[in-house]
Amino acid sequence: MMNLKNILLICLMGLLTACGVVPITGRKQLNLVSDQEVLSLSNQSFMDYMETAQISSNASKREQVERVGSRMAQAVESYLRDNGMESAVNQMQWEFVLVTDPTPNAFALPGGKVVVNEGILPYTQTDDGLAVVIGHEIAHAVAKHSNERLSQQILLQYGGTALDLLMQNKTEASRQLAASVYGLGAQVGVMLPFSRQQEYEADRLGLIFMALAGYDVYVAPTFWTNMSALASGNGETPEFMSTHPSDANRIKQINATIPEALKYKK
Repeated sequence: MMNLKNILLICLMGLLTACGVVPITGRKQLNLVSDQEVLSLSNQSFMDYMETAQISSNASKREQVERVGSRMAQAVESYLRDNGMESAVNQMQWEFVLVTDPTPNAFALPGGKVVVNEGILPYTQTDDGLAVVIGHEIAHAVAKHSNERLSQQILLQYGGTALDLLMQNKTEASRQLAASVYGLGAQVGVMLPFSRQQEYEADRLGLIFMALAGYDVYVAPTFWTNMSALASGNGETPEFMSTHPSDANRIKQINATIPEALKYKK
């Protein structure tokens, strides 16, 4: 039987070989799950969701979502390729969908599937406002926040002492855990709440992606202020902002990040 010292050494070796790096920010992140596993789960989740979701009948708004999303995705991919981050692009299969859900929400799945609810459009209004939302969601996908959160959940469920066993058979273990964490199907929109650190990172990257695509980053504080007013007006936090940083802190951080984002402006 292995002693505690050997178990901890195995755990440490597993963690050291399971680190990724977020593009642009350079933050190191835990990644115990392969891209292939996460993408497979993501694609199935998207198909399950779209079986019950209703595509918006508003052709002009659908076109707006697709136009803004495609423009941002192209700008992000071009930047990543030009800066030696081709691997961050290879897994992306972008798709931007507008659905007839009245709740002010949007979400992204690993691999670049982005869903926008009609209910958030009154708060975005313009292409620049919509770019705030889509940029934030693209950032979650590019930064592989879902992979990171799933990896964190794996550690929580199995514990450090079981990490060596998990790494030996992580495909099956990851799939079993993902089935419960992701909540396939109707729950996909809230399947994996991100940490505050990841939300701040998505805000930062989202602003940079807006600048890369030529959108007005100064619109971002206004959008979040409008969303904050919605939250205070109805006494509850919109799903799009749940488990997120406080409104005041988020807006303060966004304002502080604007000068950095402008350095990327085309």
